Amino acid sequence: MPDVVVSPSVWGMTNPRLAVISIITNDMPAAVAFYESVGLRLSGGGPAEPHSEFGGAGIKVMLDTREVMLAIDPHWEPPSGGHAMALAFDCETPEDVDATFDRMVAAGAGISKKPWDAFWGQRYAVITDPDGNPVDLFAALG
Repeated sequence: MPDVVVSPSVWGMTNPRLAVISIITNDMPAAVAFYESVGLRLSGGGPAEPHSEFGGAGIKVMLDTREVMLAIDPHWEPPSGGHAMALAFDCETPEDVDATFDRMVAAGAGISKKPWDAFWGQRYAVITDPDGNPVDLFAALG
């Protein structure tokens, strides 16, 4: 017999909606410039602020300095040994993946994986933001 999945709304609860992705940065000016270059629109804060926000992408992306994170949680330590999350940007066409990759690398993004035609049917590339977080670029092939 298959497992039955019951929505939390059955019990009178509402389903939470993912609304924000928060990224801790060691270099706010570089992070703001990076995420503006990949197409996000700054809606609050800025390069000289300890907190910045990007809107207009269907979800809010926030940047906080390590100092802000430590003010919230004095025991916080940056992750080590690899990343725990990545952002992925749909570039619409395979050509746009290559063009975005080239533009971002020319602007200083790190290279994790050059564009390639992935076995799952997408043109794919991975760059890194100023803090070393992976940022995937993708588009459907054909």
